[in-house]
Amino acid sequence: MRNHLLIFITGSALSLAACNRGIDENTDSSVDPGGLPPVETTAANTTYQPAFAGQTRIAGVRSTTSFGATVLTEALKSPWGITSLPDGRLLVTEKAGTMRIITSAGKLGAPITGIPAVNATGQGGLLGVRVDPAFTTNRTLYWVFSEARSDGNLTAVAKGTLSADETRIDGATVIYRALPAYQGTLHYGGRIVIDPSGNLLVSTGERSDLATRPQAQVNSSALGKIVRITTGGAPVTGNPYATVSGALPELYSIGHRNPQGLALHPVTGDLWESEHGPRGGDEINLISPGANYGWPTITYGIEYSGQRIGDAIQQREGLQQPVYYWDPVVSPSGMTFYSGTRVPEWTNNLFVTSLSAMHIVRLVLENSKVVGEERLLADQGQRFRDITQGTDGALYAITDQGRLYRIDRN
Repeated sequence: MRNHLLIFITGSALSLAACNRGIDENTDSSVDPGGLPPVETTAANTTYQPAFAGQTRIAGVRSTTSFGATVLTEALKSPWGITSLPDGRLLVTEKAGTMRIITSAGKLGAPITGIPAVNATGQGGLLGVRVDPAFTTNRTLYWVFSEARSDGNLTAVAKGTLSADETRIDGATVIYRALPAYQGTLHYGGRIVIDPSGNLLVSTGERSDLATRPQAQVNSSALGKIVRITTGGAPVTGNPYATVSGALPELYSIGHRNPQGLALHPVTGDLWESEHGPRGGDEINLISPGANYGWPTITYGIEYSGQRIGDAIQQREGLQQPVYYWDPVVSPSGMTFYSGTRVPEWTNNLFVTSLSAMHIVRLVLENSKVVGEERLLADQGQRFRDITQGTDGALYAITDQGRLYRIDRN
């Protein structure tokens, strides 16, 4: 199915609502006077103060290039991850445990078989996916999923070979498990990227509950972490915790809550991450090897009940500050950098899919700081789950409701 919905967007139309918004009293008011007001006007959940100017509610920006969003299909079933194949088609995971290939015309292939069973209850399922850089010769895929075991559930990483007829995965093997397992079904993390050296960077959640939450700060646990492993699942030589007594050698960074977005900057190669906060405190982080990102010791959020978290502190020496945070939350999931030039002002901008706030976030970065924010496709009423840039230079985004959007210059 194709062209069920075609949206043409111009900069002036997008900015009209933003121009009429005021700035909430609890926001960071150090906004570029030449910019638009912040896109968020709802009152914050807390009175916490940002650590530096521009860490939250930065000035709004608008795209000046006219672009359109086309719905290529609405037939996906709870899609979770999306990535491009070398020939321009798209590979999508569906939460229940299937992968599908989609053509640029929006035609869905049949479910691909041979994938190990997933536990799709709660927030689990078949999650992030990536294609090996040498896919044209080795046809290898990597994916993350929630695995059920006798001692509980965990975030697992698998690899396999896509058959020549594209109907099945051959030789599917689980190469990594984020231990310990836990009986809960929340906060698996689940995103995966491949670094320039060909190693896998994978995000894991701290599994949400008070019983497991402290493990985000424990370096002998793989919960609430970003891990760096080889394509065979082994810790990468030179990982920052490899020489720390008692630490897991696969750890790359610690102190994460539920990181569902990972992306590599197209120029610097830096690793960026998006992370779900509780009630307030969604984060964008620039990941440094070996760094501690603070959860649950520091946070800009509160419990869903309204109670404070821990000592209700936002800063502590040795714990990293987010580059940017949201309060109220937007529920950031997948993200990608735009490396194209078809929409010139988007080049090297970060695009983040938003679940609860139902839009795509565009963040303008300068010197590793956020200097502008825009909301795209906010009128669609969709929970945007993941986004990627296609081989054609367009952006492709999937939604929990089953849509696949192509977003490009008109």
